[in-house]
Amino acid sequence: MSLLTDAATEAVYPLLPVFITQVLGGPPIALGIVEGAADATSSALKVFAGRWSDRLGARKPMVVAGYALSTLVRPFMGLATSWGHVFAIRVTDRVGKGLRGAPRDAMLAALAPPGERGRVFGYHWGMDHAGAAVGPLLATVFLWFSPDNYRLLFGLTIIPGALAVMTLLRVPETVPPRASSEDTAGGGNPSGLPIAPLPAPLKRYLWILSIFTLGNSSDAFLLLQLSQAGVPLIGLTALWSAQHAIKALLSMRGGALSDRMGRRTLIVSGWILYAIVYAGFAWSTSMEALIAWFMLYSVYAAAVEGSEKALIADLTPDAMRATAFGWHAAVQGFGALAAGLLFGLLWQAFGAPVAFMTGAALALVAALLLGLVHDIHRGRDH
Repeated sequence: MSLLTDAATEAVYPLLPVFITQVLGGPPIALGIVEGAADATSSALKVFAGRWSDRLGARKPMVVAGYALSTLVRPFMGLATSWGHVFAIRVTDRVGKGLRGAPRDAMLAALAPPGERGRVFGYHWGMDHAGAAVGPLLATVFLWFSPDNYRLLFGLTIIPGALAVMTLLRVPETVPPRASSEDTAGGGNPSGLPIAPLPAPLKRYLWILSIFTLGNSSDAFLLLQLSQAGVPLIGLTALWSAQHAIKALLSMRGGALSDRMGRRTLIVSGWILYAIVYAGFAWSTSMEALIAWFMLYSVYAAAVEGSEKALIADLTPDAMRATAFGWHAAVQGFGALAAGLLFGLLWQAFGAPVAFMTGAALALVAALLLGLVHDIHRGRDH
């Protein structure tokens, strides 16, 4: 399901800058408005959707609705006549992502065999990255035979999207248990709605994550640095697909390793590697060195992505799990917006090395703090 959905999404996403500015005649600032609003919408809705899923005691209906909404609205990009239409379609697409993300992660946590949450979340991320590698390649082949036919390409994305929804319909529902007396407050909660605050270890992890996320800027800045070092446009596309292919190969192994070694060990190691890569981008000037750092960046993602989702599940009771995943996504989403602004301002005012070294420093601070907090461990699944 994730492979098919990301193939459809990533077939569209790299083409939007050209489509908005050259085909529709939108200004460059329109790109920032469209993507900023889309990301903010998705991040805010994930908190709401996660809590709503826990309150309803249901996962699958919201996940199906979220994927179906994105699948149905995405092809309408082919009918857009102004960048305002793209804005509306893109935001609606991200509404679907916001609705499905947290309940889907809660389903994965429930479906994972005991002791294998890291492996399951790593596999999910692997399929996600496989779709992100395949989508742009399919779009490139299509446009090779039908140049500039963006609108038809957007319309054809309904095919993998529909196949993804059909795949999801075969997945069984995972009904979370009603909140127990330990998970509720005030005693008067006959519906069993989880109204307790998030567990303290989870809160501490989210605070530490917010520090790392502030230094985790958009990958677009890595591509910009590669471009300025002399990598041509077609080379950037190839590197982007190659990086996702590496992530697809390594993500499940990284998640499975966290099942054996512990989540915190993998996350701290990944954050340290992230800091090394960003320091490399700060001080390297040759195209070959920057390409090597960019490929190494894939290993950081493979170590952290599945381990992090598994840790959220470990630290949270079943009845509050979608809420926890919603807050986790919100911290990452709004942190990414802040990181992009901070990184861009530092780059503009002081140059790329200062911006990259700031990101590296924040990653090291977060890794140190996570290493010092002893109640954030492998958790309930062990």
